[in-house]
Amino acid sequence: MRPDVFAAVMATGIVSIAAADHGFRVVSGGLMVVAAVGFAVLIVMVARAWRAFDFRDLDVPIGLFTYVAACAVLAARLAEHRIVLWALAAMALQGWLSLAPLVARRMWQHRASLRDRAHGAWELASVATSGLAIVSADLGIVFLAVVFWVLAMCVYLLMTGLIVWRVDLAKPDSWILMGGAAIATLAGDHLHGVLLPGPIADAVRGVTIVTWVVATLWIAPLAYVTIRRFAGIGWPTVFPLGMYASATYAMYVELDWAWLTWVSLVFLWIALSTWLFVAVASVRRVGLLSKRGLK
Repeated sequence: MRPDVFAAVMATGIVSIAAADHGFRVVSGGLMVVAAVGFAVLIVMVARAWRAFDFRDLDVPIGLFTYVAACAVLAARLAEHRIVLWALAAMALQGWLSLAPLVARRMWQHRASLRDRAHGAWELASVATSGLAIVSADLGIVFLAVVFWVLAMCVYLLMTGLIVWRVDLAKPDSWILMGGAAIATLAGDHLHGVLLPGPIADAVRGVTIVTWVVATLWIAPLAYVTIRRFAGIGWPTVFPLGMYASATYAMYVELDWAWLTWVSLVFLWIALSTWLFVAVASVRRVGLLSKRGLK
């Protein structure tokens, strides 16, 4: 049991949101059911495996940020159900408050070797924080939304500064470099939607455009290296693709540039195809492990 197993729920949930953006209700609803059921099952499995996690390893609490992000993604998808939104937001906040101090402490303890150990999955800290900004905005708690959004971007800059020194763009988790900027874009869009017109709203809109541009600029080098030195794909690849589709659709709503809907739609189909591939591979892997267990 890996601590980052909730990446599957993150990926499924965001592809569901992107499908809903384009009106594919059946696809979106089916994915939402899969995400919700998977989330419940994984909570039980992780709870049973909790004592096996070595929290002295920095990658363990960082990997568990997938739980926080999964709560936030599901909350965003089910935002019209206020009780569910509040419940998932509370779960996400509790998880973040538990993990963030632990990650900060572990990073301080290993500060001399951070550049040598950093990798793409460390952006999950930023992704989870942006997720809290989204649910805070959806709940109308503007102050918290602003705090988490700004903090998410600061964490993104910190982690990116550590990662770019040695990142292997061919690894699946490197796509979270793009996903971190994309979810910051979506968080900015949600925040902009609850702000009154004025200088602050204009500033949020401007920063949101910048984060979308950053996410866009990551795509070419990531795609090139992935194709040239294919090292496999996984849930950490699916989530950024789905998030970019949804973030780009949000930019279309903000800017009213029709061509952005086509970009979003293309990435939705890429994300959905990748989701199917990874889902089948995951089911086969579970089946093989079950057979080995029976033997």
